[in-house]
Amino acid sequence: MEKNLSGTLAIDLGNTNTVVAFQYEKDMNLILVEIPNITSSPGVVPTAVWFEEPSKILKIGSGALKMRDSSNSDLFFHSNFKRLIGNPIEKIKQKNILNPTESGEKFFKFLWENIPQKYLIKRLVLTAPIDTYKGYREWLVNLCGEFSVDEIALVDEPTAASLGINIPSGSKIMTLDIGGSTIDMNIVKIEGGEGKASPIAELLKFKGNDVSSISKQKIRCAEIISKTGSKIGGKDIDQWIVDYLMPNNKYAINLSKAEEIKCKLSSSEIKFDTKYPIQLLTEEYQEKDFYLSREIFEKIIIKNNLLNHLNSLLKDLLNIARGKFCTVDDLNAIILVGGGTQIPLIKEWITKKIPKIQIKSPPPIESIALGALAMTPGVKIKDILNKGLSIRLFNRRDQKHFWHPIFCKGQTWPTENPYKLIVQASKNNQEIFEIIIGETKKQREFDVIFENGLPKLSEVQSEEKVIKWDKKSVKIFVKDKSKIGEDNLKLFFKINSKADLLVKCLDFQDQFIGEYNLGNIS
Repeated sequence: MEKNLSGTLAIDLGNTNTVVAFQYEKDMNLILVEIPNITSSPGVVPTAVWFEEPSKILKIGSGALKMRDSSNSDLFFHSNFKRLIGNPIEKIKQKNILNPTESGEKFFKFLWENIPQKYLIKRLVLTAPIDTYKGYREWLVNLCGEFSVDEIALVDEPTAASLGINIPSGSKIMTLDIGGSTIDMNIVKIEGGEGKASPIAELLKFKGNDVSSISKQKIRCAEIISKTGSKIGGKDIDQWIVDYLMPNNKYAINLSKAEEIKCKLSSSEIKFDTKYPIQLLTEEYQEKDFYLSREIFEKIIIKNNLLNHLNSLLKDLLNIARGKFCTVDDLNAIILVGGGTQIPLIKEWITKKIPKIQIKSPPPIESIALGALAMTPGVKIKDILNKGLSIRLFNRRDQKHFWHPIFCKGQTWPTENPYKLIVQASKNNQEIFEIIIGETKKQREFDVIFENGLPKLSEVQSEEKVIKWDKKSVKIFVKDKSKIGEDNLKLFFKINSKADLLVKCLDFQDQFIGEYNLGNIS
């Protein structure tokens, strides 16, 4: 392997853990970045900050965690701040000397400054939560202006998670995320599908220039259908374990020991009744041996009503989704992220509650970072359509022609996937099919009315009109005469890098008829 690696760095800032992953530009393999005194394991940085005043001592990650039991930790230790950045709803109870935005800023900058120099970063890919995307994005734009990297791209977390495990665009997915401090459930629809462009990363910086306000790649996030959650997480499970074994615990190190055995008992290879040792500190500051099996571990979870709590959250989630005409049967997949979803009892619970939908359980820590990297290979600014394109079809029932959209205003081009359309014969013995293209007006016409001499826009605006192209239409000749209402042609439309609208034609036996240039869209 080369001494210096050139490629893309992905940073997925999480509530409990932050993932730092690197992808070499000549290799698709993911490298989890290790940073001494910052990462707790390869690629994993605890999302925590220790900042002292007035000495200005700053530590993040594992270094900050080691300080959390020190004096004045209520002032100097900061965690669980990510969910509050860009969140205008949740109130901030300020005890620490840094607010959430300041904590995130110090964490991010210190992390960036300590990325090992062997990684030559050409592109930085960041993730953002979907529910606070706008405010969080604004914070990132201001923060990353100082970073010396040519390209910075932004993706939303649900889309990144879905693409990390190859779920197709346009899918509706449910995500269950049990992190260290929170449980989040959501149902989202991934951008794309049905002829629409696939999701792309939004560029914030390109060729060293800030393009966050002028980028043609506008925000195209996943659509939230329903969302629910609570402030319960893995840290609470650690506390339950300690309380079961040794009530009235006074030492934070016991919680760390509980977390270790929790992770061990979350392995699918662990036998149900085999007991494993755990050493805890007693009040006399002496180590004492305890034993815990997966069987006892699951009883602790059930005793503390976690499954009942998950049932309530799931019920609320599905009720909200039904109000938006989305049912369980509409889901393409359920994605499990966060360390808590690796607990076998949790996996069994969701499998029994929703048995018909496939459960995807990617590596819980790095799945979103992996998806973020998958969205950005060779990312570049694409152009966007400033007008919609439609094909003229015949409505046999109404006996009149109408315009059917094939590409919508705002989509990017060149297109990555063709738009497929099946065409029927409009009359018996039809031998010729004519492809006539129209475009929407570049600007919607608004009706202006005058009240007391002052111009105002009317409440109802006129629809955009489709105007037939002045370019020559294409006529396609078929060998077999068709019957009215029969499917005859398969058309595949795409726009190439030269802004030409192309169509490939196949008959219904998938025999190639021809590919035609319908005209330039510019």
